[in-house]
Amino acid sequence: SSGINAEWPLRPGAGVGFGNAGVHLCHGLSYSISGLNRSYKSTDYPEDKLIPHGLSVCITAPSVFAATADSDLDRHAEIAEILGGKPCRKEDAGAVLADVLRDYLHDLGVPDGLNALGYTDEDIPALVQGALPQKRVLAISPISTEAEPLAEIYANSMKNY
Repeated sequence: SSGINAEWPLRPGAGVGFGNAGVHLCHGLSYSISGLNRSYKSTDYPEDKLIPHGLSVCITAPSVFAATADSDLDRHAEIAEILGGKPCRKEDAGAVLADVLRDYLHDLGVPDGLNALGYTDEDIPALVQGALPQKRVLAISPISTEAEPLAEIYANSMKNY
């Protein structure tokens, strides 16, 4: 072994990638979704209770992108169109992108929001408290990552379809 950590060059790039792709909040919110799981069992894993990382990340995506749209309406509209959404007015970009993402999630068979993973509105304060320490990804968000906006995203993610 050369003693060189082959992962090291990728670490700084992940943060840049999260920021450029806009998935900073999705990732920051995902840790408490997976970590506070009480009952959800993925059919794809043998563990008794497990919310896979990809599921915990994508489940809030429609609400995250709706919330971040005002930070760059042109970019959100462009992404929505690239993903198959119809061209839209800039001020509708967040809603259109959220709908496109919901369609993808539905077509892929992703459970219908946090409720389908066993969460209720009563869990939102604990989910927020679990997300707040995730500063490395929350710090690159274009919107406030205080408790109230995060709670609103969780609330809007309870049901996606």
